[in-house]
Amino acid sequence: MHTPPIRSFRQIEGLLDPSRPVVTLFSGGLDISYLLLRLRQLGLTDIHAVSVDLGEDESSAYKQQIADALDVTLHILDRKQEFAASFVAPAIAAQAVYLGIHPVSSTLSRPLIAQAAVELAGDLGAQAVIHTANRSQNTLRRLNGALRLLDYPGLYGSPYDLEPVDRDAKHAALRSAGVDLLSGRAVSGDSNLWCREFESGILDDPENHAVPEGMYRWSALDPHAAPGTVSVGFEAGLPVTVDGERLPLVDLTAELNRRVGAYGLGRYSGLEHLDHGEKVLEIREMPAAWLLLRSYRHVESACLDAELIREKQHLEQVWVREALEGRWFGELRTAAQQFIGICARRTTGRVTWELRVGGAETRAITAPRPRYLRDRERWEEHSIALEAAAHVAPQPALA
Repeated sequence: MHTPPIRSFRQIEGLLDPSRPVVTLFSGGLDISYLLLRLRQLGLTDIHAVSVDLGEDESSAYKQQIADALDVTLHILDRKQEFAASFVAPAIAAQAVYLGIHPVSSTLSRPLIAQAAVELAGDLGAQAVIHTANRSQNTLRRLNGALRLLDYPGLYGSPYDLEPVDRDAKHAALRSAGVDLLSGRAVSGDSNLWCREFESGILDDPENHAVPEGMYRWSALDPHAAPGTVSVGFEAGLPVTVDGERLPLVDLTAELNRRVGAYGLGRYSGLEHLDHGEKVLEIREMPAAWLLLRSYRHVESACLDAELIREKQHLEQVWVREALEGRWFGELRTAAQQFIGICARRTTGRVTWELRVGGAETRAITAPRPRYLRDRERWEEHSIALEAAAHVAPQPALA
């Protein structure tokens, strides 16, 4: 039987042993800083804040400032390479786009963050893994789902689920404790090498959500960007080259974020459902994802039978649903991944794009074993000749 998750601060007060270690997920934001303050006030002395670096915006120095101010031990774990190889690459092959609206992003990071926290908790003998997701964030079910499927034996969950704390109250409590490093944030943000995402605050209302241009970094338009070309190559479903140069996926993604983003491409906005069906607005910038997902489909189309791609499209949304709902480590997503992986083995080729401000067009789609035609008239003649030969009656055998 699985342990019920932590859902309130009252549970923390009654369940945690002040003498034993606790692991918290640490983003450097207001919610986690307030949680750490509450844990310190409860008398816990062995608190470990774990930050999993997946290519995010927040600097390590800034996070260390917050951790030092709250007298907790900070662990910064660099998992960028693993994130790219084991989470982003499968998402590219799965064409992981939420209902055709936007590529998934934090959906990919939460399982790895949970896994890293569980590993650290095991090393420390920690009694709990605590995070700060609230019920208006999809992260709540994704982290809890991952922690459950990873069979973490200790306590886990978020006290903000049933006991939210007003933003002003959190600021006031931290200022009273001498921690005043978190003012001036107008939205909640989340970032990794695949995506920069914003929500809440001034972006709460889907009917009125003008995004300040200064929030965009990767897709900030370069006014001097002249039209140019970029070529992306795939081998067995994995992006491996940009303009013929082999790059690790972490570097390849960064290069495309820079080059594609200079044209103002790769911005997304859309509504995503919560656990009970209500929907919230999320804003993303993902220039590399914008190009890579489109490129992958073109190469896939060049290499695979149309019926196979149709079946794969169905399983792509199964894959996305399972990941979205916190079941990354579940059997159904894993099974869907096996089918997608078989298709990926035959997905090798290259797409060349012409980029311009506000758009892009393909200029070349190439594959070593393609299904496309390069000379239709010659194919028609050859096809007709083969059909005619098949209908020629066999000559009687000579006596």
